[in-house]
Amino acid sequence: MPALPTAFTDSLQGLPGFREETFLQVHQSPERVTSIRLQQQKISGISAVFPQLDTTPVPWTSGGYYLSSRPSFTFDPLFHAGTYYVQEASSMFLEEAIRQTTDTGAPIRALDLCAAPGGKSTLIQGAIHPDSVLVANEVIKTRAALLADNITKWGAANVVVTNNDPRDFTRLPAYFDLMIVDAPCSGSGLFRRDPEAVEEWSQDNVILCSQRQQRILADALPALKPGGVLIYSTCSYAVEEDEEIMDWLMEHFEMENIPLQLRPEWHIVETASVGHKAMGYRFYPDQVRGEGFFIACFRKLGGPAQPPKIKAGFSSLPRKEAELVRPWLQNAEEMALMAHKGEAMALSIPLAKEIALIQKQLYIRKAGVKAGQLTPRELVPDHQLAVSTCIADNLPAAELSLEQALRYLRKEEFTPEGAAKGWNLMRFNGKNLGWAKVLPNRINNYYPKELRILKAGMPDL
Repeated sequence: MPALPTAFTDSLQGLPGFREETFLQVHQSPERVTSIRLQQQKISGISAVFPQLDTTPVPWTSGGYYLSSRPSFTFDPLFHAGTYYVQEASSMFLEEAIRQTTDTGAPIRALDLCAAPGGKSTLIQGAIHPDSVLVANEVIKTRAALLADNITKWGAANVVVTNNDPRDFTRLPAYFDLMIVDAPCSGSGLFRRDPEAVEEWSQDNVILCSQRQQRILADALPALKPGGVLIYSTCSYAVEEDEEIMDWLMEHFEMENIPLQLRPEWHIVETASVGHKAMGYRFYPDQVRGEGFFIACFRKLGGPAQPPKIKAGFSSLPRKEAELVRPWLQNAEEMALMAHKGEAMALSIPLAKEIALIQKQLYIRKAGVKAGQLTPRELVPDHQLAVSTCIADNLPAAELSLEQALRYLRKEEFTPEGAAKGWNLMRFNGKNLGWAKVLPNRINNYYPKELRILKAGMPDL
C-alpha cells in the first residue's frame, strides 16, 4: 500500500493509545485480517461453513470468527444462502455495546441510520430481542438497494429497509429506543483494507466529515426517545470525528455518556473527550485483530415523551389468500400476512403493528419478507421467502452438488437430482439458495438475475 501521509501520522501524535512505530509497521505488512459472522438462525457452528480453515472466535461478539485465510466468498454457495456475513472484526464490537447499554431481553424499536451495506444491521437484528422492530436506513439510493439485498439474504421478518435523509426521521419524534449512527467519515481506519483511501485523505476532508456528522446527528436525534440509547461510531482516527463529536453532543443536546466495561485482553484503548470527559473507545490495528474503529455510547435525557401512533396498516390478506400462503411458512400463526401491490408479505407481528406509521413517514424499500405473488390458485414464491428464516422446512427441495449450485447461481442450465414436479427449493449443504420450477420437459431457474454470479471459476478449497 502507499506510504501514509506525514500530515496524517502527525495528526495522530498524542492520541490515546497511538504507537507510531507499530502502527506504521502493520500498515506496511501484507497480512490482512478476514472475519465473518454467522447467521445463527440458519447455521449452528463455524465448522459447518469452513471445515477446511482454522478459525478463532472474535472475542466481543457471538458468532464472529477470524479465518486463517480468505476464501473465495463469491464462489461459496453458503455465502449466497445467507449463512454468514463478511464483516470487519472491530466493528462487531457494536454487539457488546448494545449488550451493555440496552435491555436485549425486551422488545425495542431500533434504528440503524447509516446502514449500507448491512453488516451492522444484520448484527443488530441478531443482538436485540426477536420481537423488536429494526429500521435499517440508507440515504443513497444505490446503496439502499445493496442494503436491501443483504437484509434479504439475512432472512429476518422484523426489519424494514428505508431510503431517507436523516432529517426525515424528525417525523417520528421520540420513536426509537436505540439509534446506531455509524457515521460517514474520512475512513482512515480502513487504510489497510482500502489503500486508495490513503490518496484521498486530507485534513480538509476530516473537517467536512465532522460537520456532516454533526448535521446527521442533529437531524436524527429528535427520533430517539428520552431514556433511549445512541451508539455513535466511525472508522476514523481523527479526534475531530471522534472525541470532539462526543463533546459536541453533550454541549448541544441533553445526553449523558455511558461508559463501557472492557477486558484487558481485548487491547481496546479507552479515550476521554477534553471538555466533558466522555468515554469512547479506539481500535488500532497494531493492537487488536481488526481495523481502525471508534465507538461511544450515550443516553438521551429529558422527560417522558409520547411517540406517534397510527391505526391503519397494510391490508391484511383475505382468508382465502392467506390459506395459500401459510403452508409455505414455519410457525405461520406467529406471522402477519399482508397484501402490498398484488404481493403477499410476511411480517413479524410486532412489525405489522408499526408498519403503517413507518410507511406514512418514510420511503420503504423493503419490509419483512416478500412471500410471493398470488394467483387465483397458488402462490408464486419469491426469492426473499426462499432465503428467509420463516420458510417452512417441509417444502419440496433438491440438494445440489457444488458444481450444480454454482451453475444455478449463475443462472446456467443444470439438472437437479430427485426434484419433484413443481416448485422446488435449491439447496447446498441443506441451506436454501432459491427456487426452481420443474416442468415436464425443462427446469426454470428462478434465481434473481440481478444477484447471479458473473465471474467464472471455482472456489478455493
